[in-house]
Parts: sequence; C-alpha cells; structure tokens
Amino acid sequence: MKEAITAKDAPGAIGPYSQAVRSGGLVFVSGQIPLDPETGQVVGGDIAAQTERVMKNLGAILASAGLGFDDVVRTTIYVVDLGHFAVVNEVYGRIFRAPYPARSTVQVAALPRGVSIEIDALAVGR
Repeated sequence: MKEAITAKDAPGAIGPYSQAVRSGGLVFVSGQIPLDPETGQVVGGDIAAQTERVMKNLGAILASAGLGFDDVVRTTIYVVDLGHFAVVNEVYGRIFRAPYPARSTVQVAALPRGVSIEIDALAVGR
C-alpha cells in the first residue's frame, strides 16, 4: 500500500510522479531541484543558494509527511560539477545533525531545467 504526500510549500512535480510516497513506515522523497514553489522557476544565485532552496523544498515535503530532517536515513545528491562538492557539503552539513544519513554524491551530465543540483531522500516515519 502506498500514499502520495503533497506539500504546498514545495514545487509541484514536473512530471508523472509524486513529491513523496509513504509505504509502510518509509517515506520516499522524489529528487528536488532548486525551484521556487511560488513561481515554479529555477532560483537564481550560486550553488549555495541553489542547494539551500533544494533543502527547503525537501524540508517542506518532509513536514507534510509529519517528519523532519532527523528522520532522513538516506540521501542521494546529484551535481553537474563535483567541483561544487565542498559548497554543497557545507550547506547540507548545516541542515543535518549526527547521526547523519547515509549518502551518495554523483556527478551527472545534466539535470532537469538545466539546474546544477538535485537531492532525493528516504525517511523513516515515527
């Protein structure tokens, strides 16, 4: 059994997928890119600003599921330039606390809407 999670404070899906899905005690949050939820447009600024927007979008979706960043057990970060790793890691590290989620970071050729970063998450419900 699965339940779609929808957050008004995060951008809507730009394809045939849910912002997140709850199945049992797990919440699978779809990859978030730096879209402003009010305009649906990519936020301006550098990789730090884009990463902060992605984290806000993830946080809004988690909150709609009754969860927070402390409930996240796994993330995947997709970047188009691993040269941004230190900056992304700094922003990410301000949001999560120990014990940190397991994580993979991969460089990809391109991301939707030409953005520089996308992050997805897996959380465990209470």
